[in-house]
Amino acid sequence: MSDVIYVTRETLEMMKAELQRMKTVDRPAASRAIAEAREKGDLKENAEYDAAKEAQGLLEARISKYESELAQVRILDTDNIDISKVSILTRVTITNLATKKSMTYQIVSEKEADLKAGKISVTSPIGKGLLGKKEGEVAEIQAPNGLIRFQVEKISL
Repeated sequence: MSDVIYVTRETLEMMKAELQRMKTVDRPAASRAIAEAREKGDLKENAEYDAAKEAQGLLEARISKYESELAQVRILDTDNIDISKVSILTRVTITNLATKKSMTYQIVSEKEADLKAGKISVTSPIGKGLLGKKEGEVAEIQAPNGLIRFQVEKISL
C-alpha cells in the first residue's frame, strides 16, 4: 500500500483511539483466551484453543493494517480548501438532470464516507466524476445502471 490516506483531524484521532484500544484491551483479552484454552488439556483436540489462536491472528492483522494506514495518513485542513471547484472536503449540491432531484454531499476520504450522513468517498464513481467541476458544470458519471448526468449547483465548505 503506497496510497496516501487523506483524513480530517477528527478521523485521525478516532483511528489512533481504535488502534490503542486494540493494543491495550483486545490484545490482552486474546492472550487470556489462549491461556484459558491451553489449561483445558490436549491442544491437538482443543477447538477452543484453535479458535482463540485464530482470533488472535485476525486481531494482529487488524492492528498491522491500522498501523500501516496511520503511517500513510495526511491531515486535511479546511482552511486551505479552494471552493471554486469540487475537491475533497467540499460540500456540493448537485441536481440529477434526468429526475430533477437535488442532493447535497460532502466529498470525503474513503475512511470517512457515510452515505446516511451525506458523505461520499472521493474514490466513488460520483465522487470521482464531480472532482474538479465548477458551479454550473455538468458531470457525466458512469454508474452500474447507465450514464447519469449531474449539474453542480453550489460548492461550499
